[in-house]
Amino acid sequence: MNTPAPLTSQPSFGAVPTTRSATSSAASSLWPHFLTGQAEQPVRVILVDDDMHMRHVIAQELLADARIHLLGQAGSLREGKRLVATHEIAVMLVDLNLGDGTGFQLIESMKTMHPVAEAVVVSAMEDEEHALHAFELGATGYLIKDSWFGNFPQAVLQVVYGGASITPNLARRLLKRLDGGAVRAPSAPGVRKGSGGEKLSEREREILRLVASGYTSCEIGKRLGISDQTVNTHIKNMYRKLQVRTRAQAVSLASQWGWLS
Repeated sequence: MNTPAPLTSQPSFGAVPTTRSATSSAASSLWPHFLTGQAEQPVRVILVDDDMHMRHVIAQELLADARIHLLGQAGSLREGKRLVATHEIAVMLVDLNLGDGTGFQLIESMKTMHPVAEAVVVSAMEDEEHALHAFELGATGYLIKDSWFGNFPQAVLQVVYGGASITPNLARRLLKRLDGGAVRAPSAPGVRKGSGGEKLSEREREILRLVASGYTSCEIGKRLGISDQTVNTHIKNMYRKLQVRTRAQAVSLASQWGWLS
């Protein structure tokens, strides 16, 4: 088994060298070849964590996997916002304690600028309330630092393709709370076929189909001849009309209603 090369010249902030281990065949074999997130079309990721050691450990895993393109790293809310503003991202890995702010603030900022991007929290805080708040803001993953023994690239790919990446013991506790009625399960979207769903314009449905196909806002804009800001405005309007917060939720509804065929 090949050992990832050490990050001898890895900067703490900003752009990250695109060079990664050329041999990640073992990791690549874990993911179907027909999905994006392969060496030819890697998933664009940023990493924001004020813990330099943890950031280095996660970055090593990401850089060693050809399916992932680590665009940049940051150790503060300010630097994280700069990365969000300057990169077209698919996934953000973010800690909740960022020194000058919180990961919650950065998730909100990211969702405003990149509505279809996914957020995965990587935190030492393992209480259910923090996790639930992150999910309310649109996060689709919550990994507890001392209890996550999985593969970070795999966690990234899970959320990119509509899944959720949650540390197992936290997931079990959340399920117990739901089962015991301590947490009210989210109400089903108030949109039904024949009512709210029909409020989507033809352009919004067209964009939704492209979102479901895995295109980013920038790529959608180029295909349709509009700006990525206009695409993001359409996506925000869709989320509001469908009463959803994530791409996976929107795509799930669209699939149920036959809009993706």
